[in-house]
Amino acid sequence: MAEPTCLSITLFVLLITISASFAAPPPTSQSVYDTFLLCLTKQTKSPTQLNDIVFSQTNPSFSSVLQNYIRNSRLNTTSTLKPLIIVTPLKKSHVQGVVICAKSIGIQIKIRSGGHDYEGLSYISDKPFIILDLFNLNNVSVDIEKQTAVIQAGATLGEVYYRIWEKSKVHGFPAGVCPTVGVGGHISGAGYGNMVRKYGLSVDNVIDAQVVDVKGILLDRKSMGEDLFWAIRGGGGASFGVVLSYTIKLVPVPETVTVFRVMKTLEENATDLVVEWQKVAPTTDDRLFMRLLLQPVTSTTVEGNKTVRASVVALFLGGADEVVSLMGKEFPTLGLKKENCNETSWIGSVLWWSDNDAFNNGAKPKTLLDRKLNSARFGKRKSDYVQKPISRDGLEGIWKKLIEQGKVGFVFNPYGGKMAQIASDATPFPHRAGNLFKMQYSVTWDDPSEAATQNFLTQARKLYSYMTPFVSQNPRSAYLNYRDLDIGINHFGANSFEEGQVYGTKYFNNNFDRLVKIKAAVDPENFFRNEQSIPVKA
Repeated sequence: MAEPTCLSITLFVLLITISASFAAPPPTSQSVYDTFLLCLTKQTKSPTQLNDIVFSQTNPSFSSVLQNYIRNSRLNTTSTLKPLIIVTPLKKSHVQGVVICAKSIGIQIKIRSGGHDYEGLSYISDKPFIILDLFNLNNVSVDIEKQTAVIQAGATLGEVYYRIWEKSKVHGFPAGVCPTVGVGGHISGAGYGNMVRKYGLSVDNVIDAQVVDVKGILLDRKSMGEDLFWAIRGGGGASFGVVLSYTIKLVPVPETVTVFRVMKTLEENATDLVVEWQKVAPTTDDRLFMRLLLQPVTSTTVEGNKTVRASVVALFLGGADEVVSLMGKEFPTLGLKKENCNETSWIGSVLWWSDNDAFNNGAKPKTLLDRKLNSARFGKRKSDYVQKPISRDGLEGIWKKLIEQGKVGFVFNPYGGKMAQIASDATPFPHRAGNLFKMQYSVTWDDPSEAATQNFLTQARKLYSYMTPFVSQNPRSAYLNYRDLDIGINHFGANSFEEGQVYGTKYFNNNFDRLVKIKAAVDPENFFRNEQSIPVKA
């Protein structure tokens, strides 16, 4: 066969160029909407109802529906790519249709059930996408006789707590302290709160679930199989399908619980307090959860100088006299007195943790139903695990760094108790025995300028770098629900398997490989994906 001549190659390239110039233009938002709506109408056979739940970019309600559940203003700028369509399903068949139709036109879907993901992976993307917003699927069905509840993914934690309280004053559920968090993301990423030492994670109390898979089929625990059921209890549900609901076990709570807050600055021996907290908080009575907040503040004793304030915020599943006596023996540096304590009901403790001022002003449980729509500030979060107590010298250096950075603070959440009793591979969440506490790096601001954003992001990253010697190693672990796109970024390329290994190993440790196998089995074409989803090997 003769070699191609320069002329034939030139003609070939010219033909390709001419044909490309007549190729169809990229689909517009409206054309995608029309195609998608036609498909969804056929799938669900309810065209009238669809007009109320499918929003194109030209719909007058599009912006408000989008922004209602954005909880981080950093991810809501004019340059942020907006979804082509938002769908707010009212029933399970709508979700099944969305999966089938989005897949048929090759458009990515992002699944949102509250919006409290710190990097906005449920509502932003750098590629054309559809938001499947589950906020209408918010039913909470409580069965006190069976001591269970079925909670839809679009319910908020506040709604869950309120519905339990309506039926029983001596039952609760171990989950987060912020009432506006959506159930779907919270539980599928493991979920924890101030009963974690007594009852473990939210996923440790899940007994069934409903999921729509990549084929649009509705599955429960029996039909999905134990592998997928394992994966969606801490592995991030959005990597495997659309979680519609979880069936949970309720846990017993006493009629009277105690909450308290004690604050000390460096000038008031906060360093001694933190040294002692590290020994006591993970080992004390598992009915006691003592969160530690560390924040740079302006000193009230040394004019113009910065200091660090340590705040111990606690829930004790029992009375004030008992916890005051316990702390007097185990944690004398805290100096806890009965007048520091509030005895209340479990639902009262939920209100106290969510808004201390509102609680003191007589807030009622019904306030937990307030979703606080379209309320967001700018923020960044990161996470670490601490496995050995940080020495006094180490803490002194950390105080200097906190003050130097200026605004970033820490939230220390103690483990031990139930967390140390559950195997690291019982769920995808691996951070159990051997971890004293989890650290959250937290910075929040209101200045919308790009300069402010970069300044605060830099502060958080510098503090994270400084903390390297004090935290877990090989891997330096992280918590999936504290999403952090700094992890693994720009190493191998977005959505590559190698990139996935970087963040996947940090989030899941030795459980990552099993998650990859399950992903390959249930979604081999990687339809359910985001910037930090479980990857598929090429």
